Amino acid sequence: MDGHLRNMASVYIMAENKMLMLYRIGSRVVAPSWCGIGGHFEKDEFNDAKRAMLRELKEEINLDENDLENIKLRYITLRNKNGEIRINYYFFADLRNGVSVQNYCSEGKLQWVEFEKVTEKKMPYTAEYVLKHYMEKGRYTDYLYCGAAEKEKVVFSELEDF
Repeated sequence: MDGHLRNMASVYIMAENKMLMLYRIGSRVVAPSWCGIGGHFEKDEFNDAKRAMLRELKEEINLDENDLENIKLRYITLRNKNGEIRINYYFFADLRNGVSVQNYCSEGKLQWVEFEKVTEKKMPYTAEYVLKHYMEKGRYTDYLYCGAAEKEKVVFSELEDF
């Protein structure tokens, strides 16, 4: 490990007991799979995960911060993969009433998935554990969770401000 970091931010948007998911194709770091809207930080975003997520939101599905409500950073995960530390920032938000989402995304296929079926999708490693935790526990709390990836699971802790 030489200290190389890969910072990524994404958002999972919800409306009417469904979550917007993207079947991402052609990623540099993950095989085709279901994920949120997002991607890699730009150089000027290293200290602002929300800014990175909002830029990706605009680029990928042409929505901005005013189209969403209750935007919250809920999970940060760490994973050692291919000689780099991957840091993922997972935001969750509600689609504002009256806002529609385009059907097209240059990164892959968009789909609204019923809450009960979200965890059935094939996802990148940490996203799978984040969404499982979110659906079982996280959506009922306001905590910020930190997850450390191990070989067969991601271990979550509440990241408290003290």
